Amino acid sequence: MRAMLFRRPGAALDLADTADPRPGPGQVLIRVDACGVCRTDLHIVDGELAHPKHPLIPGHEIVGRVVAVGPEVDRFQPGDRVGVPWLGWTCGVCAYCRAGQENLCERARFTGYQINGGYAEHTVADARYCFPIPDAYADVDAAPLLCAGLIGYRSLRMAGEARRLGIFGFGAAAHIVAQVARHQGRAVYAFTRAGDAAAQGFARRLGAVWAGGSEEAPPEALDAAIIFAPVGALVPRALRLLRPGGVVVCGGIHMSEIPAFPYEWLWGERVIRSVANLTRRDAEEFLALAPLVPVVTETRAFPLAEANAALAALREGRLTGAAVLVPSAGGP
Repeated sequence: MRAMLFRRPGAALDLADTADPRPGPGQVLIRVDACGVCRTDLHIVDGELAHPKHPLIPGHEIVGRVVAVGPEVDRFQPGDRVGVPWLGWTCGVCAYCRAGQENLCERARFTGYQINGGYAEHTVADARYCFPIPDAYADVDAAPLLCAGLIGYRSLRMAGEARRLGIFGFGAAAHIVAQVARHQGRAVYAFTRAGDAAAQGFARRLGAVWAGGSEEAPPEALDAAIIFAPVGALVPRALRLLRPGGVVVCGGIHMSEIPAFPYEWLWGERVIRSVANLTRRDAEEFLALAPLVPVVTETRAFPLAEANAALAALREGRLTGAAVLVPSAGGP
């Protein structure tokens, strides 16, 4: 099969012919029909996340059809359409797994990081961490739901009952979570790069009541803020915009250093918390909710061979919504 291989940090991905994968016990073999391009993929190829598999097939927003099932699989059969997210395997026996917190499993393995992912024509995945995709979504439109949507949904849950919600970094995850927040009756305040009129207009089209640069102040105090941009300096900035008792939710897997700030900015029972990975409950709840909102994803499709161009567009902030690779599309 054709696949895009990551060999070393900072280098372009290589288009290569690789051996077809085969499903083992508990696994399904999937024909990849679409795979979203996530900022976490950038953190991996840019060397900001340590110890990835080498060589590695990135990609963890996978939508495709089951081609074959391995032994001990009874959830799926050939022809089923499934999605595969970032969390790709857990031990199932540790205290976290037994408590329904498999996202914190210390032995967890991740799709497109320690497990080959979806920048390829086929992939294998643990059937426990595959999920049926709602019929309402085409393959390309569904792909961003598998990470941008799931992490956004978990971040929103961690924001509690916040009615005035700030979102920093208005990209793939933000454009999905904003739609869910508005569906729930929350007011969305969008923070973008300074002067990014396109992103601010995008946010307003999705129902944001206010949009401005990350150094600007909204017209009223926020109940919560979710930070998707991997910029540590936004943490104290968001804290200063919260009412007492508010929460700052850090929704990314990687963030630059958080600068020191006075304790008085945290005072008043304000909270800073991170979001780690996802649980199966998150996936089941969000994929049932998305078509009811309905969440509409904005996507730009790229052939598999143009994965480097898709990553560059994300890195340089040239996307609204999400980039999605389509292995069946044209290319060398």
